[in-house]
Amino acid sequence: MAAVKSPARSVRRTVPESRRRRGPTARVRPTLYLFPLPAVLLLAVFFAVPTVQAVQYAITDWDGFSATYDNVGLGNFTRALGNDDLFRNALTNNLKFMVVVVAAQTALSLFLAVLVARNSRANVFLRALYFFPTIISSVSVAFIWKFVYDPNFGLINRTLGAVGLDSLRSSFLGDDQAAIYWLALTQIWFHTGQMMVVFVAGLHAIPAELYEAAEIDGAGRWARFRYITWPMVAPATGIVVAYTTIQSFKAFDLILGLGGNPPKPSLDILSTRIYTTYANSHFGYAAAESLLFMLLIGLVTFAQRRALRLTRAGG
Repeated sequence: MAAVKSPARSVRRTVPESRRRRGPTARVRPTLYLFPLPAVLLLAVFFAVPTVQAVQYAITDWDGFSATYDNVGLGNFTRALGNDDLFRNALTNNLKFMVVVVAAQTALSLFLAVLVARNSRANVFLRALYFFPTIISSVSVAFIWKFVYDPNFGLINRTLGAVGLDSLRSSFLGDDQAAIYWLALTQIWFHTGQMMVVFVAGLHAIPAELYEAAEIDGAGRWARFRYITWPMVAPATGIVVAYTTIQSFKAFDLILGLGGNPPKPSLDILSTRIYTTYANSHFGYAAAESLLFMLLIGLVTFAQRRALRLTRAGG
């Protein structure tokens, strides 16, 4: 008896091989392209257009109100970099502030993350406790630390006086040489818990088998941290360093809360200096300062990423 061929088999054989591999072509509905439209509009209105306008105003002496203004070319940029002592002072303060905050906050947040990495009840409570300052507004943090730093009735000086250590009392923000570092301490207290959470997530992504193999080989805690933990949290470190850098350039409301408006020169950073320039109706010059500010953030972030890549490759 002759075998009966299946209709399905005969149909499958008649379909070209290339068509069977590709499958049916999915059609994209044109309405799907409308979904990113709100985000694109917001980006264009609040970032792209103001940036183009800033470039336009940066080469003028516009005061923000007059209908006419003169074109000064690169005069605003050369003035900011070469002749403006206030801008250079703010730049120096900002770099000091950034270096201290990035180094100390990254190291401290990683240290705390290693301590509370295990998912126990005590560690979960400590994570919440360390993270708590992050949910407080910047203005509230500024007023809290303004009380702590007060030279007359502040918490630190009163505590030192109560235990007989009056020689260690300080004027804190009143000390022009150390004011920017006391400000950095406040910033570190404010955001270390937030960066700790990023490191905890990075630590949880490390396979436990690596630590078990290292213990079998007799590696100590420092060796396990150096050869396993540190290289494996490199992506988290990059996120923390980049975010902390941006935060150190944006500590605007914290400084105004602690140092007043405008802040004195020892507490002035680039964001507050640009704000003061705008408030004084020097819009063209402030636009030039803003562009230099953006360029500096880009260069610092690029240099940090390069340094982290070289460190990762060398490790």
